[in-house]
Amino acid sequence: MEILPFLIWPFMASLILAGIHAYLGVHVVERGVIFVDLALAQIAALGATVAILIGMDPHGLGAYWLSLGFTFIGAAVFALVRTRRGHIPQEAFIGIAYAVASAAAILAMSKATGETEHLKDMLVGNILAVSRHDVAKTALLYGAIGIFHYIFRRRFLLISTDPAEAEKQGISIRFWDFLFYASFGFVVTSSVAIAGVLLVFCYLIVPSVGAMLFSDRVGKRLAIGWTMGTLVSALGVYFSVLGDLPTGATIVCTFGGVLIVMFFVHLIFFHGKHARSLKGVAAVEHPKEQVLPHR
Repeated sequence: MEILPFLIWPFMASLILAGIHAYLGVHVVERGVIFVDLALAQIAALGATVAILIGMDPHGLGAYWLSLGFTFIGAAVFALVRTRRGHIPQEAFIGIAYAVASAAAILAMSKATGETEHLKDMLVGNILAVSRHDVAKTALLYGAIGIFHYIFRRRFLLISTDPAEAEKQGISIRFWDFLFYASFGFVVTSSVAIAGVLLVFCYLIVPSVGAMLFSDRVGKRLAIGWTMGTLVSALGVYFSVLGDLPTGATIVCTFGGVLIVMFFVHLIFFHGKHARSLKGVAAVEHPKEQVLPHR
């Protein structure tokens, strides 16, 4: 009981992460750019490394804005490489960007060995160290991004689910793609510093995948994703206290366990219901033939 007040802010941060990332995850899964957050996170880390090399305070606003500027460059690249025919998957360009940014960060860190621990923290994260100030600042930032996406939700959803129709309506896909990835960069740059790459990736992808098992409608998928994120956050924090385990890694493993349970529930109820319906249709279309008694 004594440690619970200490965990309230990490838990609040987890809820905020679940709220924004479950929504963005719907777009990411629909677009098929599953690893875009890892690529943008690595690009942000490269920006932080460059900030250190030129003498900036790694914890200062200058380093943050430079890191964010690098993510904007990545957002512009991802928006431009989206081809109309899709003969080259966008995920291929995202993987290349991740590899190049990782190699460039390694080269830069070789010249800034004194600050490699800070860069490691940026990628691994430490959600237990989050403070009330961090939670309030993150909530305001994500709230602003959420309002922006709510205002233009129809365009973002149309581009994610039916880009051909969006193009027919005269919507500039590359321009709105850039706005999407730029806002995504704001979220990733802040989230990775709080929770690390693995936890942010789980908050982004797992709730959306779990929701897709039970619904194809965006509204229901968001409701299921937010419920799952909240439940997993509470369970992960509780299990980390119960077992004296790292909170971030515990939440990630809890995400995996809950997703497995959801998958088996989907198999039992949905596949069983589908099999019964097919059996009923077959019985109607092919009734059993009456056998006349043999004379």
